[in-house]
Amino acid sequence: MGKSCLDLSGKVAVVFGASSGLGKAIALGLAEHGADVVPTGRRGEMVGSVCEQVSTLGRRTLFATSDVSDRLSIRELRDAVKKQLGRVDVLVNAAGQTFRKASVGVEDAEWAELFETNLTGVLHTCQEFYEPLKAGGAGRVINIASLGSYVAFHEVAAYCASKAAVLSLTRSLACEWAADRICVNAIAPGVFPTELNAHLLTGTERGKEILQRTPMKRFGDPRELVGAAVLLASDGASFMTGECLVVDGGYLASGVNS
Repeated sequence: MGKSCLDLSGKVAVVFGASSGLGKAIALGLAEHGADVVPTGRRGEMVGSVCEQVSTLGRRTLFATSDVSDRLSIRELRDAVKKQLGRVDVLVNAAGQTFRKASVGVEDAEWAELFETNLTGVLHTCQEFYEPLKAGGAGRVINIASLGSYVAFHEVAAYCASKAAVLSLTRSLACEWAADRICVNAIAPGVFPTELNAHLLTGTERGKEILQRTPMKRFGDPRELVGAAVLLASDGASFMTGECLVVDGGYLASGVNS
């Protein structure tokens, strides 16, 4: 039998925001499906732990911290990956932050900081990794969008605006880079409790409303994003670009649930 189109063996993936949460789950999922994976983020101890798990799976990795708001750190990471692993085939942008606050009171600095991570950071990583992705002849970019790319969530306007912009940027890069055989897609997770948002969801009225509106009546598990990520990273997605896979238990499809 020939190699499966979903087999990631021989590919090198770099995952930003991989120290915890959804990024960590995706990084380990890509490694489980054959890729060599470089998980990165700002928190060195946590990045190191994920690197150890990647190594345990028998894949090559590289320990390096980075900050998507610091272009130099991205560039240094890119050069280190090229030197030690030889190539970059897959770029995953999972770094993000959020806060809840009535829009009328959002400070300029709060807005700017969130956009610097959630949107400008995505642009930085895509720009810096463009050349190695192009050089491989079948580059893949996977951006993490959100339900907030499509609908409003009460008092998280900055986050939703940034994620709507991530989806727009995904489409623009997909069109620009198609000639370079780089496929640029996104995943919009439904509601997945992580350290970023668990305090807004667990046992709260907000969490109860989300569950009521979700046909599957539960939150997602981070590992449930792995299938979508593997597809978008693989040869199986060779004719997919500018798209967003929604993994949300039916939330966006839902009308009346009771």
